[in-house]
Amino acid sequence: MSIRDRVLSTIAGQLGNPHGTLGKGFAFILNRGNHRAIAGAVAAAGIASGATVADIGFGGGAGLSMLLERVGANGTVHGFEISPDMLARARAEFASEIDSGRMRLAEGPMTALPLPDNALDAAITVNTIYFVPDLDAACRELVRVIGPGGSLVVGIGDPDAMAKMPFTAYGFTLRPVAEVIAALERAGCIVDHQRLAAPIPHHLLVARPA
Repeated sequence: MSIRDRVLSTIAGQLGNPHGTLGKGFAFILNRGNHRAIAGAVAAAGIASGATVADIGFGGGAGLSMLLERVGANGTVHGFEISPDMLARARAEFASEIDSGRMRLAEGPMTALPLPDNALDAAITVNTIYFVPDLDAACRELVRVIGPGGSLVVGIGDPDAMAKMPFTAYGFTLRPVAEVIAALERAGCIVDHQRLAAPIPHHLLVARPA
């Protein structure tokens, strides 16, 4: 493997699962680079004060802060991550919110969330599904934890724009937007497709159980 391949593979691996010393820097990159997409997803979810919500694959944790602000003092924010290092970082950053019961963090892949059925009023997951091999299983699991009348927002970068980034050839699965919408529909949702202008255009798929 060439030096270029090793560098790009490392970048892709850190974006999918930030860890170690490099992971600290990538947490900052994720928060900064994804800020607009995460904010758009939080807004699109239509979250009410006092709601129970989740950021699935929260990475650097920017979405956790935004969700805490939305749900207010009487709401609950769940966060799920596959990276133990990002979990440890978030547990330190949000220690007081965890102690008060406003936030609950756990390790869990998108295909096996440690929640009962219908546990959430809303959930977001932004720039995560590139790393999930079984899209249908992930969508079924995401929809399983959303209660009646709730919403799920899946945010993805535009596949054509993402394909121009050299690191996405190393472990990213860039699916057509229509394919993701179809998987959410098969999981039993009605999907509203919104577009978000940004340095990297994003698609916000707002899914509501039918």
